[in-house]
Amino acid sequence: MIAALDQSEPITLRPYQRDAVDALYENLRTRDDNPCVVIPTGGGKTPVMATICRDAVARWGGRVLILAHVKELLEQAVDKLHTMAPDLWNRVGVYSAGLRSRDTEQPIIVAGIQSVYKRACELGPFDLIIVDEAHLIPPSGEGMYQQFLSEAKVVNPRVRVVGLTATPFRMSTGTICAPENILNTVCYEVGVRELIAGGYLCPLKSKAGRRKADTSGLHIRGGEFIAGEIEALMDDEALVRSACHEIVEQTAERRSVLIFAAGVQHAMHVQCVLGQMGCECGFVCGDTLPYERAEVLKRFKDGDLKYLVNVNVLTTGFDAPNIDCVVMLRPTNSPGLMYQMVGRGFRLHPDKTDCLVLDFGGNILRHGPVDDLRIKQPGSGDGEAPAKECPQCRAVIHAAYAACPECGHEFPPPQRERHDERASTAGILSGEVTETVCEVMDVSYSVHVKRDAPEGHPRTLRVDYRVGFNQWQSEWVCPEHTGYARGKFEAWWRKRSNEPFPDTAEEAVAICEAGGVAEPKAITVRSVAGERYDRIVDHDLGSSPTIPPRLDGSDERDDGNLPEYEWPEDDIPF
Repeated sequence: MIAALDQSEPITLRPYQRDAVDALYENLRTRDDNPCVVIPTGGGKTPVMATICRDAVARWGGRVLILAHVKELLEQAVDKLHTMAPDLWNRVGVYSAGLRSRDTEQPIIVAGIQSVYKRACELGPFDLIIVDEAHLIPPSGEGMYQQFLSEAKVVNPRVRVVGLTATPFRMSTGTICAPENILNTVCYEVGVRELIAGGYLCPLKSKAGRRKADTSGLHIRGGEFIAGEIEALMDDEALVRSACHEIVEQTAERRSVLIFAAGVQHAMHVQCVLGQMGCECGFVCGDTLPYERAEVLKRFKDGDLKYLVNVNVLTTGFDAPNIDCVVMLRPTNSPGLMYQMVGRGFRLHPDKTDCLVLDFGGNILRHGPVDDLRIKQPGSGDGEAPAKECPQCRAVIHAAYAACPECGHEFPPPQRERHDERASTAGILSGEVTETVCEVMDVSYSVHVKRDAPEGHPRTLRVDYRVGFNQWQSEWVCPEHTGYARGKFEAWWRKRSNEPFPDTAEEAVAICEAGGVAEPKAITVRSVAGERYDRIVDHDLGSSPTIPPRLDGSDERDDGNLPEYEWPEDDIPF
């Protein structure tokens, strides 16, 4: 059987999926911890899972357990394994009370954690345990995953755990990977922005609602706003009617609109108001009967039902590629939940060019753009989310923009103290030069568009240094220019970063904000009497500048051409 499997057709992987599998195997071979693979919703975790299962069983004679937490995910895992690796069909078993199956002998078992968390010994030894939607693993305590994995290690002390998720964090405890947790490290991660740029995910655009609810009075329990308070806040007659009118107005050219409501009564209210406006709206919640839910979801996926409102049931495990508008008609304090809601619109479909996100809960401003979520660790304070709303067109955009990319509105620069409100060190005679060394307390980065510049004019990276209370100094470097300006930018960049040279100002901002550049301890500011602006002429990066390692972990320079090590076929990674 193994020989026959070895002759099967290879699973076709996208480049980043191949990279994920390779990174995982390297981790299993060279480390003794439990890795996690992070691929965005819609980016295709199943081909990665199928490849791991086939390799483990066919190439290395191992045994694999796939754990998930809901019946739909179990069914999807089995169906997609059969589709992607049909040669494994008789080697996949299911252990789930909900699916009325208790297989235990097959080399690949797909199981519901609720059904097996007390039955590790009954299932026998496994070499790999793959956890789908791994962000649901509790980091500590007596949870079902923790109990099962502890007993699985009794059966096989060398068992390894592999996590697959789009969101490697939890709303109450931050990151799921830590030395003391079940999962210890992210061995591979690819971002939403990269997959959109590569044509693998649908482009997104977002708008904030005109009428906004005041969420400042909401209380938090277990990391999330209290459900009853959310619904009481959002189920306001004026707010619901305003939101419904705006939804219909904004989605005139859209085909499939998925709405997330704050509670059952709120959802039914939304359904009623949309119906009064002549727009049929489906409704599903946790209490919807299975056959009714199946019928509504089929109509929505087939395009016969344009509007569908739900309450906490169509986040994880619901795939409808035709969704071209997601409406967050509720606030959430969980960046993971926000990601899962928005993620319903990530998938590509021939009938859509982008997905519109309508945010009536202030979620993007609270957590940042979906490709740059701000994850708060417990006790770390609120900070500022890297997003802002354009006052002119209500687009919700990255905070780095100096001008709105949708309508061109220019945002004011960081407020700084006027020159005549502090003592001046400028020379008293025209042309006299004064240089001052200033300690840098903070640095911010933004995309700068020259005022009145023609369309397509190169943008610059604006760097603002805080050198005193409400006192800033700025400089501009030019990643999008050519010639001398580009050369100066490359020299500036190489002193600070091991990352490849960015080609756009927006890319440069993203790298800087992700910690990819070293920041100066001090700057030297040159003032020339009679000239309007001061200039930064030197940067103190320290006697031995600490340039951050590569964000992707490779920590290799662009000119490095080291050959990749190829693992022997018989070098089993677990």
